[in-house]
Amino acid sequence: MSEIKNICVYCASSPQIAPVYFKAAERLGYLLAEKGINLIDGAGKVGLMGCLNNTVLAAGGTVTGVIPRFMVERGWHHSGLTQLVETETMHERKSLMARMSDAVIALPGGCGTMEELLEVITWKQLGLYLKPIVVLNIQGFYNPLIEMLEKAIGQQFMRREHESLWQVAFTPEEAVELCVSLPAWDKKICKFAAV
Repeated sequence: MSEIKNICVYCASSPQIAPVYFKAAERLGYLLAEKGINLIDGAGKVGLMGCLNNTVLAAGGTVTGVIPRFMVERGWHHSGLTQLVETETMHERKSLMARMSDAVIALPGGCGTMEELLEVITWKQLGLYLKPIVVLNIQGFYNPLIEMLEKAIGQQFMRREHESLWQVAFTPEEAVELCVSLPAWDKKICKFAAV
């Protein structure tokens, strides 16, 4: 188990979602600041991402936002982050966020959030990302995705060993605890990438 200094959080940028998700983002932000863990995210200023950024900063924590230049040019970025890193592409953004992180937490979100989550799970399956991946399943939001992954395992599109690529948490406290307590993934597991 290695020391967790940076946690990457994938989450929604929509401001239209239910208050329960904002409450979870606020709690997660407070916990990260309290534990001195730097937040890495997509540098957004609205939705769960904006809420998370604002909470971490208000609680005395630090935030590293990673965002493509075209989004900065459109004014989508949070202007008060501890560090803002601009990239040329979305692909570069995702790769850098993963490289900088010691763990990943996925709060609820749309296509972008789910795409980021599935990509980092795939990287872990291939032995390219060996750190904890935690799905924060607030209000059962991720139940259909987890069921789909289970179906893929049950029908042998993935191996049963792949079920350990991610962990599911139901509270922000549980998500952070999993990040700091899970051991690093054994790179040898990538031999199971070929089903």
